[in-house]
Amino acid sequence: MPNGTPNGTPNGNPTATPVETLDAATTEKLTAAQTERAAALDATDPLAHVRDRFLLPEGVVYLDGNSLGALPAAVPPAVEDAVHRQWGTDLIRSWNANGWWEAPVRTGDAVGRLIGAAPGQVVAGDSTSVQLFNTLLAAARMRPDRRLILTDPDHFPTDQYIADSVGRLLDLEVRRVPAREAAAVLAAEGADVAVAAYAPVDYRTGELYDMAALTAAAHAAGALAHWDLCHAAGALPIALDAVEADFAVGCGYKYLSGGPGAPAFAYVAARHQRAFDHPLTGWHGHAEPFAMSGAYAPAEGITRARIGTPALLSLVALEAALTAYDGVDMASVRAKSLSLTGFFQECADSLLDGLGFTMATPREPGRRGSQVALRHPEAYPLVAALTARGVIGDMRAPDLLRFGFNALYLSHADVLHAVRELRDIVLTGTHRAAAYQQRPTVT
Repeated sequence: MPNGTPNGTPNGNPTATPVETLDAATTEKLTAAQTERAAALDATDPLAHVRDRFLLPEGVVYLDGNSLGALPAAVPPAVEDAVHRQWGTDLIRSWNANGWWEAPVRTGDAVGRLIGAAPGQVVAGDSTSVQLFNTLLAAARMRPDRRLILTDPDHFPTDQYIADSVGRLLDLEVRRVPAREAAAVLAAEGADVAVAAYAPVDYRTGELYDMAALTAAAHAAGALAHWDLCHAAGALPIALDAVEADFAVGCGYKYLSGGPGAPAFAYVAARHQRAFDHPLTGWHGHAEPFAMSGAYAPAEGITRARIGTPALLSLVALEAALTAYDGVDMASVRAKSLSLTGFFQECADSLLDGLGFTMATPREPGRRGSQVALRHPEAYPLVAALTARGVIGDMRAPDLLRFGFNALYLSHADVLHAVRELRDIVLTGTHRAAAYQQRPTVT
């Protein structure tokens, strides 16, 4: 299978089903070998037992954990307790008796352990968009003599929208520079750059960028580095403190499996907390919130990054979900993730060859996050047909089939099954049925 360029966008109408390139005997032999290989890899998987920490539907191969993580088994009883006992019985006393007030920082520290942040630098609560706005504007304020924000043209749309909003509010220029070109721009024009705002993983293709190198390039220019970890947190080792990142945000509902709309988190490096002057100065970030003062006085430490009353039931769910990582080393998560994604690419190369697909995700392990994207002009109906068969991925316009791999609950057998189903759908033309042509609101 050819490797496509990350920014390629084939156009045109759906093509006819390609001619099969492998005869039945060759296909059967190849599949048998891959089945044996998958079984061998799964037999030595040190994380195989962690799958039992999730409530996975029978007969479903879930490859969309990079959009919404599967349900951890610890979440339903935690939420039930929060509803029936804490809220239902203890009522408002739960703010003290059940640790509701401390939950944003307590959960933040739990996230921090997965992203290389020492305690007291991460707080959970509010949405990703809110956390992006709050931290990016605060970062820009810390470089008042600089007039430029760098962000990625391939960033998730919200990141670009928020950067533009911050630019308008502070009268800054927002320049879109691809991540692979950012270091060169910082070296040439860094004296004008206030913040470089990027993500370590391209949300569309899964390409992985060098956080340490880009952060160092920003610092060499006197700029701050702001990271969006939505597609990285919980999927691969991140060392925010070690690379000396300045700010970071991330959501709780992807690889962290905190549930739909789970609270996001914000990282503010300890060295910046005293100067952290953010726009959303809610009462939970006040030094004395229950003094009810009419003038804002920021709390010490990461607590000043709190805003308002968090969605407690969602926060309880996220905190419980994070226990799925108990005793799990992120290096092991990364090793299995690379094995799963690499095996997917191997299977796709052989079983999907000649069927109109190109590989959008880098093949080099060091340049790959925890997802694989394939390009095909009929991406949406193919994903829809796969979903109908219990293999759940998603698509991103115009032509990407996107598959996310959560190493905590996926197996190599799942990977092979997914690719075999995709092959069968293309060869039979199943995806051309009318039921798979109509797109719903969420794709």
